[in-house]
Amino acid sequence: MQRRRREFVQNFRVSRESFDYICDQTRGLLVKKDMNYRLCIPVQKRVAIAIWKMATGSEYQTISHLFGVGLCTVYNCVQEFCDAVIRVLLPLHVKTPDAPKLLEMATFFKNRWRAPQCVGAIDGSHIPITAPKEFPKDFFNRKGWHSVVLQAVVDGKGLFWDVCVGFPGRMHDARVLRLSSLWEVLSDGQLLGQQKANISGRQVGHNIIGDPAYPMLEWLMKPFSDTGRLTPAQSMYNFRLSSARSVMEMAFGRLKGRWRWLLKRNECKLELAKRMVLACCVLHNICEEHGDNFVEEHLGSWSDRCM
Repeated sequence: MQRRRREFVQNFRVSRESFDYICDQTRGLLVKKDMNYRLCIPVQKRVAIAIWKMATGSEYQTISHLFGVGLCTVYNCVQEFCDAVIRVLLPLHVKTPDAPKLLEMATFFKNRWRAPQCVGAIDGSHIPITAPKEFPKDFFNRKGWHSVVLQAVVDGKGLFWDVCVGFPGRMHDARVLRLSSLWEVLSDGQLLGQQKANISGRQVGHNIIGDPAYPMLEWLMKPFSDTGRLTPAQSMYNFRLSSARSVMEMAFGRLKGRWRWLLKRNECKLELAKRMVLACCVLHNICEEHGDNFVEEHLGSWSDRCM
């Protein structure tokens, strides 16, 4: 039994329990009616086809032979599964925290990394794509390949609570932030300014932390520029910020370790690629929330190429 469980996770990157949960939640949108001379493909098989695609990055033709279905069927299963995950599971598993949740997240960051009032870490990651027909130069990133940007905010446990995907790879992280819905949500100060704490005589609200690419804002903290003249206090601040931000890198590592599709230059159209990235982020949260085993060798060498 244990061996079967391990093999299932190795093949599909999710536990059997998580797989069944995903099937149950998306069944209403994925179930099909039997035809007079043809039985429909069961929901479990449709989900398995889509998850296999995202877990392995295999070609559609390969998956078609593996599961004994037509090429168009594989493509439709992936599309419909992603749409169902975004419609049903995204609102349940990737959502803006309320006041009690913010307090819980801030307590976690403070206890673990001594980062007061921090409720998340933000960063961007590049997802490889084939050059789109329209404005391909916009998607050509600084590393020399075409991509879309995945901007994400994670809590101290590495769970995504805000995800934005689709901006061209050429775009700077700071501009992606300003154009994202997260900017609108946080800029008025209402969400993160609800529960302030006295820090060195100043009332400070909750904040998220980012790398030097981001602007310094009331709700967004970044490291001091290291000019070689940092004070001991500034150096300690940078150290704690860097330590807390490591949770973001770990989250991206586990995301791409599980869903190897995110590492491949994909043959699918741009809009489907965006939906697949969103679906992978939702699946990441489900796996983490359910305590699914993560196989370390899945990490591979993702980090340098796709950050």
